Amino acid sequence: MRRHSAPTTYHYAPPENTRGGLIYLPEDEARHALRVLRLGVGDALEVVDGEGGWSRCTLAAADRRTAACAIAEQRRDVGEPDLPLTVGLALLKSDHRFEMFLEKATELGVTRIVPLVTERTERTAFKAARAHQILLAAMKQSRRSRLVALAPPTPFAEFLRSAPEGLGVLCHEAAAGQDALPALLAGAAGASAVLVGPEGGFTGEEAAAAEASGWRLAS
Repeated sequence: MRRHSAPTTYHYAPPENTRGGLIYLPEDEARHALRVLRLGVGDALEVVDGEGGWSRCTLAAADRRTAACAIAEQRRDVGEPDLPLTVGLALLKSDHRFEMFLEKATELGVTRIVPLVTERTERTAFKAARAHQILLAAMKQSRRSRLVALAPPTPFAEFLRSAPEGLGVLCHEAAAGQDALPALLAGAAGASAVLVGPEGGFTGEEAAAAEASGWRLAS
């Protein structure tokens, strides 16, 4: 019976770690590759830089804390969606639920996340360092090459003023009977942005302000 080879392991190293045709894995990535995955010199691996760079490599040299990877092939935007999608999500009361959103949004192809401070938001901050680690792990897990951009907490009105051009959709319970979100996004020809409220939802005033700014409401 023929054995199937294991998938090539996926790793992260920022752009500045590439020098002279070699990519040097950060210490934590090197430790994981060498001690947990048991990679050895000559083994194949893939390395992404979080800015769209992807490299197919072989492990060229390693010691207890260092892994140098020889580049065999380079490409751009491997695993990235065709169209950019921003999600503005009101900060949630539960750290766990917010962190799960970061993970799943990355896996589903969201390109930018804006934590919103709305009328019914009960918190105004999140753990930025932990959020970065979650986004990084999810990028590798879903074999993407770009780290999802995470904005600082942003007031709802400010986001409406600075939202990118393209399709803008606000999810609201008062939109029952109107177009559903999947149908609207399926018809998008360019960049899109979706707004999702906190546990109590957006207020009627916020929904009206979004409509006045050209956003569409969706059920």
